Amino acid sequence: MGESVPVSCPTCSRRHTFVVSVYPCACGAPVAPPLARDAPPQPITHRTWTDEWVMVRCAACGRQGHWPQPELGCPCGAVLRIPVRPVNPAGPPREPQESHEPQDTARVRPTLSRRPAAPRPSFHPLTIRTARDVVTAAALYLRWLGFHGIVQAEEQPASGIDLRGPEVVAQVDPTTSPASLRSVETLWLHGLSASAVSVFFSLAGYADDARARADDLGVPLFVMDLTGAPQPVNTPATELVSSGA
Repeated sequence: MGESVPVSCPTCSRRHTFVVSVYPCACGAPVAPPLARDAPPQPITHRTWTDEWVMVRCAACGRQGHWPQPELGCPCGAVLRIPVRPVNPAGPPREPQESHEPQDTARVRPTLSRRPAAPRPSFHPLTIRTARDVVTAAALYLRWLGFHGIVQAEEQPASGIDLRGPEVVAQVDPTTSPASLRSVETLWLHGLSASAVSVFFSLAGYADDARARADDLGVPLFVMDLTGAPQPVNTPATELVSSGA
């Protein structure tokens, strides 16, 4: 678990305890952005690519890479950017800077099997009436694809990972807003950490930049309708349906 800091929302003054997410470096060591405890959180009113990422150095091997900017959602509706200490340019020689952005994904991303798929029976969808039904329908679909040991989170997890298995992690977005770029990238990082395939299901589809990034990262994207039948919306998803798990 990463370090925690007390956070006071500047909009409503609510107090929270924020725990930073930990991700694996290429060397295998856990890495988390170092929080700037003396700097106040800032409400996010406008997003840019630069603001979505922070530079972090691995203490074990000295590599530098881009990691998701820590954020906290307050019940009042404000989304707060948690300040991070900048990387100290001084220090011992290290390997060339390594980016965790999509350009480096060919080497590190979990790849989907392309072997011929074994015959599968027809998928029998679950009619969706509640947000919970969306998660259950996605779990059924992953099992139909051939993933085993799928475990469904009892409540909405802070990580955003609703479904897990030995070879897969999945996020299910039952809201009426298209899934965001950050959601896709964070899911991919969780899959990278678990050496698992990352799969995304959404009722409302995906923002254009989220879909483009999923193509770069090899994240299968599915949309669901109220019949509970997922439909692939990008090439990685089509390949997954064709090959199975």
